[in-house]
Amino acid sequence: MAKDRDHKERGGGGGCGGEKKMLVGVIWNCAAELKLLLATLLILCSVATLLQFLPSRFTISPSDLRLCLSKVSTTTTTNAISNDNNFSPLLQAPAPLLQAPAPSVPNAAPPPPPQPDVEHERILNNSVLKRAFNAYGAAAYNFITMGAYRGGPNTFAVVGLSSKPLHVFGKPAYECEWVPRNNPEGSTFASWTYKILPDWGYGRVYTVVVVNCTFSDPINVDNTGGSLFIHASTSGGGDTRFNLTDRILSLEEQPDSVDFSIFLPSSKPKYDYLYCGSSLYGSLSPQRMREWLAYHVRLLGAKSHFVIHDAGGVHEEVLEVLKPWMELGYVTLQDIRDQERFDGYYHNQFLVVNDCLHRYKHMAKWMFFFDVDEYIYVPSKQTIRSVLDSLSGFTQFTIEQNPMSSQLCLQDDYGKAHRRWGFEKLVYKDVKRGIRRDRKYAIQPRNVFATGVHMSMNLLGKTNHKTSDKMKYFHYHGTIARRTEPCRNYVNWTRYNFENQPYVMDTTLRSTGLAVRKFEVSMIGSRLENTRQ
Repeated sequence: MAKDRDHKERGGGGGCGGEKKMLVGVIWNCAAELKLLLATLLILCSVATLLQFLPSRFTISPSDLRLCLSKVSTTTTTNAISNDNNFSPLLQAPAPLLQAPAPSVPNAAPPPPPQPDVEHERILNNSVLKRAFNAYGAAAYNFITMGAYRGGPNTFAVVGLSSKPLHVFGKPAYECEWVPRNNPEGSTFASWTYKILPDWGYGRVYTVVVVNCTFSDPINVDNTGGSLFIHASTSGGGDTRFNLTDRILSLEEQPDSVDFSIFLPSSKPKYDYLYCGSSLYGSLSPQRMREWLAYHVRLLGAKSHFVIHDAGGVHEEVLEVLKPWMELGYVTLQDIRDQERFDGYYHNQFLVVNDCLHRYKHMAKWMFFFDVDEYIYVPSKQTIRSVLDSLSGFTQFTIEQNPMSSQLCLQDDYGKAHRRWGFEKLVYKDVKRGIRRDRKYAIQPRNVFATGVHMSMNLLGKTNHKTSDKMKYFHYHGTIARRTEPCRNYVNWTRYNFENQPYVMDTTLRSTGLAVRKFEVSMIGSRLENTRQ
């Protein structure tokens, strides 16, 4: 019994000991294949672990992984076959037949993506002029065009935006090229090109640029048409090793499209007075817009025109107020909402007024720049014509501000203030001394090269700042964006201190209210009588 137990423990006979020897023998006979298999698994696990630590921009496509695995599988199979003498040579297929075909590599680079078409301004179904903005370059764009216009037989102005850092830290340059329609090879470059930065100090990511081009000879005198290109060069801005230039189509003139007679000194412009409005945005009050427009159409008369720029403020109710005057030819509404893509000062206000200046430069004798919460006033013994005739020797004159309270009203209007128009019931004027007041202005546009919000610094001729006895404006700050009743405090004093500010009663515009109401009815009827705040 003891011998049997000892024999079994030493592995004799057909017990466990025999089975262990058989397993060891099998492993020993297959050692080469197992070593290769284990090495392969080790490599695959190492690669999988390493991939987890690679940056996200480094990727391996599924096709690459399948190709790699097929090669490993082929190598393993080939080695296994060659090491086993019991396999028939007929089973040993050539290695190339077991490998996946390598992917083909194209000889040429892929074609560049198609360039977007240049957008053009167009008139929408509701008679709104939809403006277009075309960007060139990348990051903060080299140049963004808004408009290009003739200034005379041999001069042009291109109005747009450009990267402000480019102009602060670089020296971008511009050239103008004219390409005749019938002779593309006979292009001409301007003899003098210079830029103006009218919003300098106010621009944000983008600053306004007005490029003036002057050619040595008149352009397109045969009226066969052609194209104006502007060459915008970075001149080493950003990276001084590079000077990138964009050749930008700025203006196309079709055959017989230019009326050269408007450039003659004796030509009479279409309008006596033209209003260039700043960007309108926010939730504007339709009623305040209604009052402002009726008042100023009456003031400026039949040969006046108003250019309104919608930067998001002309919602449906405001549009209903503008439509009657658009139908009569007094108002042009331009949709400039796309300019919000470009971060400029105050909804690109400087861009808008400069575009308006050059677009209508030869269509108006005088051009006004002020806001829709400001009311121009001419003393009762004078007319707008007599005042401007007396200032005809000046290219520009500025207008003094009279700031009005946006919430103080007369006690007599309590309970019936909603029946009165805003400029009738807001009758208290801020008379604080020793502070600088903003001024607005008017210009004779033919002598102006670029303009601003409160005055122009780029003109030929004189400027008159002493016009308080001829013209002034009342400013109802904040009322245009208030959709509720503005009267919040009712007083019955000729002088009143409110929030540490001195006010005096001024009923100058209140006295014109009835006449303005009658004028509106005579022009467009009662279609706006139910307009809301």
